[in-house]
Amino acid sequence: MDPKGTIVFTTVGRPSYGFDLFSLPLDHSGPERRLSDALSINFNGQFSDSDDVVFVSERTGSPRVYLTRPGLPRPKSLPFVPESLFHDRPVLKNGKLYFISAHQRPDQPFKSWSALYSTSLIKGDYNPDEIVITRLTPQGSADYSPAVSLSGEFVAVASYGSRPWGGEFHELRTDIVVFAASDPSKRVILCERGGWPSWCGDSAIYFHRQADDGWWSIFRVDFPGIINDSREFPIPYPIRVTPPGVHCFTPAALHDGKRITVATRRRGSDFRHIEIFHTESKTFSPITESLNPNFHHYNPFISPDSKLVGYHRFRGQETDGVKTIPHLEPVASPLKDLRMLRLNGSFPSFSPDGDLIALNPAIFDGLSIVKSDGSKRWTLIRGRTAFHNSWSPTEKHVIYTSIGPIFESVKATVQIARVTFDFDSSEINGDRGDKDITCDVKILTREETGNNAFPSCSPDGKSLVFRSGRSGHKNLYILDAVNGEFDGGSLRQLTDGPWIDTMPCWSPKGDLIAFSSNRHNPDDVNAFNIYVITSDGSELRRIYLAGPEGSGDADRERINHVCFSEDGEWLLFTANLGGVTAEPVTWPNQFQPYGDLYMVRLDGSGLRRLTWNGYENGTPAWKNFGRDDVDMGPLSLAGDDRLVGEELRGQFDEPLWITCDI
Repeated sequence: MDPKGTIVFTTVGRPSYGFDLFSLPLDHSGPERRLSDALSINFNGQFSDSDDVVFVSERTGSPRVYLTRPGLPRPKSLPFVPESLFHDRPVLKNGKLYFISAHQRPDQPFKSWSALYSTSLIKGDYNPDEIVITRLTPQGSADYSPAVSLSGEFVAVASYGSRPWGGEFHELRTDIVVFAASDPSKRVILCERGGWPSWCGDSAIYFHRQADDGWWSIFRVDFPGIINDSREFPIPYPIRVTPPGVHCFTPAALHDGKRITVATRRRGSDFRHIEIFHTESKTFSPITESLNPNFHHYNPFISPDSKLVGYHRFRGQETDGVKTIPHLEPVASPLKDLRMLRLNGSFPSFSPDGDLIALNPAIFDGLSIVKSDGSKRWTLIRGRTAFHNSWSPTEKHVIYTSIGPIFESVKATVQIARVTFDFDSSEINGDRGDKDITCDVKILTREETGNNAFPSCSPDGKSLVFRSGRSGHKNLYILDAVNGEFDGGSLRQLTDGPWIDTMPCWSPKGDLIAFSSNRHNPDDVNAFNIYVITSDGSELRRIYLAGPEGSGDADRERINHVCFSEDGEWLLFTANLGGVTAEPVTWPNQFQPYGDLYMVRLDGSGLRRLTWNGYENGTPAWKNFGRDDVDMGPLSLAGDDRLVGEELRGQFDEPLWITCDI
C-alpha cells in the first residue's frame, strides 16, 4: 500500500521569490513591461518566433510550461509530462516545443533525472490527446539548459553525459553538446566544461563557466555547422569573452554577433543585474541597475528582432497580484493519497491532534505555531534563535525546541527547552491570530554542557532524545522530558564515538530511534546515512539506499532530517540521491541544491522520490491525515486571493559561494 497522510516541509528561500517575467527595450526607448501575471512564481522565459513568451510557472504546485502574449488574459498551459513534477527552460521554435523534465528515473543513484524532451505544436495550439512527447537526451544521460539555433536546425545543451554526479553544486562540470534537431541521436561535444549555452545565429555559442582566476565569465566557441561522427569532429578552442573583475552568468546572445546580454554580479553591489556586453569594444552597458537597483535580475532572454531583453525578478510591492507569502502552500505530490505542503518557516512539528503545527520562522527567529489549514499563526518566542521542534505527543500545549545558535561547534551554548503555553482551544477557530501567546520557557540542559539540539519526544511524553556535544563529540542522549538535568531528572548517553550522530527521531511505537550519522566515515562531515537504534542502545543498524555495504555509492549518501510515518513503517528524509536538477548558479542561494525529499520502508525497500526542483527541501514532518481529513479552509494554490500569510518582500540571497569571492 502506498503511503498516505500529510507532509509539511521547508524549501530554502522559495516562499520569498515572487518572480515575474519582465522586458525592457535594449535601446532604453520605453518602460519596463511585466510579461507574466503575478500569480505564483514565473521564471526562465524565452521569446518564441513571434511575440509569444514561453516560461515556467509553479501555479499548479510544481513547475510547468506556459505561454503568454500581449492581450492574453491568463497564460496558456502548454504540453507537459503528467507524471513529472519538474519542467524547465522551455524553448518554442518553428512549431516545436523543447523543455527539460525530470520524470524518468536513471539507471543508478547520483545521476540527475533531468533530460530534454520535445513535442510539436501548430501555432501554439494542441490537442492533449494527440500530443507525443519525445525524449531527446540519450537514456542514462542528463541534460540541462537547452538552446536552439536561429534557423532551428541545431540544439545545444549543457550535458552531464552518463557520468554519475561528482558531488559538486557550485559549478556543474557539464559540457556543451550539440545535435541536429532532426537527428538527436548524433551528438558531439563542442566544448568541455560549460553551462547555459546561447546561440549566435547558427555559427557560434556563448556559455558561462568559472575561469581559472575564479571569476564566472562568458566564453564563446565556434560551430562549424556540420555534425559528423564525434571521433572526427574538430573540437574548437573556446575564447573567453568577458573580463575578470565581474561575475557574468547566463548569456543571451544577439544574432548580430556584436552584443550579448548577461546577468552580472559586481563588487560593491548586493544584487545581480542585467547588462549588455559589447564584444568588439569589450565594454558593458547597464540595463536594469538604474531602474530596479535593489532587486536581483535573472537569466536574460532576447526577442527575435533583438529589440527587447527579458528576465525575471521579484515582482515588487507595486505590482498587482499575489503579495502574500502563505503560511502553508500546497505542493504537487507524486502519490495520490499523500498531501504535501510547503511551510513558510523551518522544522515543523504537528500537535497531537494535527490541528496545529510548530515552526521556526525565517532565520530561526523564535518559535511560532500555525493552524494546519494555514489560516492563522501565533508567536510563542520572539527575538531568540530557536530551531528544531518536537511537539509532545501527550500534552497539547508543550513543545520542545533548541535555543541558541545553529550550525555551531560542540562547545557553543545551545540548550533544550520545554515550552509550555496557555492556548484556549476556542482561539483556533476564533478571530485572534498573528499575535503573541504567553508561554513558559524551561531550560532542560545545563549551560556548561555546550551544544544540545534536535530534541524528539518519546510517544509516552516522558523522555527526549537529542544530540549533544558535551563529550567533545556530537552523540545522542536521552533526557527526562519534564525536569531535564535538574530536580532529579535523568540523563543517559545513547551513542558514543568520535563522529556525528544527529537529528534523531523517536518512532511512534517507541521502540526505535532513527538518526543521521557519519560514523561509517567520521572524517567526512558531508556524508551522512540513516541509522536506527533501539531506545535502550541495542540493535544499531544502517539503512542502505544507494548501494550495499562497502560500495562507493553507499558512502556518498548525504541524508538528513529523518522522521517516521505515523504507523512507524516508513522513513521520510532529505537526500542527494537524484543529483542536481538545474544549474545552481542560475538560482538564488541554496545551501544544498540537491536536497530532495524521499521516503523508504523501515527495511530499506520501496524507495520513493517526492520532490524534484532546483531548491533545497528539508526539515519535513509527517501526520497521518490526508486531503479529506482536515478542513482546508483558506489553503489553496498560489495565486488564490484567499491566501493568508506574511507580506511578500522578495528578500533572498545570491549564492554564498559567489559572494564570498567578491
